[in-house]
Amino acid sequence: MIVLKNKEDCCGCKSCEQICPKNCISMKVDHEGFWYPIIDKEFCIECGLCEKVCPELLKKEPITPIACYACYTSDEQVRLKSSSGGVFTLLAEYVIAQKGVVFGAKFDTQWNVVHGYTDSVNGLSEFRGSKYVQSDIGSSFAQVRSFLKQGRQVLFTGTPCQVSGLNLFLNKEYENLLTMDFICHGVPSPKVWMDYLNSVIDRSDVIKQISFRNKEQGWKRFSLKIATNTTRILETLDENLYMKGFLQDLYLRPSCYVCNSKDFKSGSDITVGDFWGIQNEMPEIDDDKGISGVIINSTKGESVFSSLKDIYISAVNLNQIAKYNPAIYRSVNKPLRRCDFFENYRSEILLSRLETLTKRRLSVRVKSKIESIIKKTLI
Repeated sequence: MIVLKNKEDCCGCKSCEQICPKNCISMKVDHEGFWYPIIDKEFCIECGLCEKVCPELLKKEPITPIACYACYTSDEQVRLKSSSGGVFTLLAEYVIAQKGVVFGAKFDTQWNVVHGYTDSVNGLSEFRGSKYVQSDIGSSFAQVRSFLKQGRQVLFTGTPCQVSGLNLFLNKEYENLLTMDFICHGVPSPKVWMDYLNSVIDRSDVIKQISFRNKEQGWKRFSLKIATNTTRILETLDENLYMKGFLQDLYLRPSCYVCNSKDFKSGSDITVGDFWGIQNEMPEIDDDKGISGVIINSTKGESVFSSLKDIYISAVNLNQIAKYNPAIYRSVNKPLRRCDFFENYRSEILLSRLETLTKRRLSVRVKSKIESIIKKTLI
């Protein structure tokens, strides 16, 4: 039986809930907006399965990547709608062409972020692009297992901890499963996201589009775009309050500050992320439309990736990707302001609290500017 002593010890993958043979584990949301397992001890038979599928309890060894690439799709429209270079869409289209199923994060009808699946190319648009909110995995692991047992190809995409949770849940290798995680900064609170949305949009209005990584103002200074029948918000990552709070780590899940699935420990076949710093490493391909850094972790991943068409690929070394993406190896530090943020949290004053807490002190801004100038001088 799982005994949760510290919230840092649960990543919210819901693997325990889905594996329980007696359905005596339920996930309850705390005041921060994150879900945690609650066990009905009256019905628990102490089979121990929940402990065996928990990615936080089981320590894993890192995988040594096979190869690394800088790449992007040749489909300009797909690339512009993707977070970086559009690699997810290429992999998903490949799997669907094999009559397979693709799992990923999407918005539900209320604009919460949830995991779901599709087996059609037209359905991929819902899963394209980053969602900076922890996705509710629901019963996706059980659904993946069902499709695999039917002999269908499956592509599962998610955070490193979600991929780790899936692998433990399945407890065996499936040749027809391809897993892809991404370089993860951490997952923000679903409650904070919904409170933010309710604060900036009249919910009687009809939301038409939400894009966390809109490229209208460029890939490197991506924008959060929210479009309704009457309103249009388009603010860059250093202007938008929600994105500033996320990038300053104010409302990440507690486990994100001590992540147990980084450093290639998730068991994923492929890891993707933004190839930040491409202007320094390969300036000849930098057009500010998005370049993916792709890390191949298994022979299965290598086989599928080598089959992709309509893609620009250039081999690079891992350090070229990792030196601009420290989140590959280590968790972000928990800011002191996080405690203040949640201790005084009320949805009606969210925007004013974010305005106050995300303002950097003058000394910090000056130091950051000097470091930026020095970095540009050295390049």
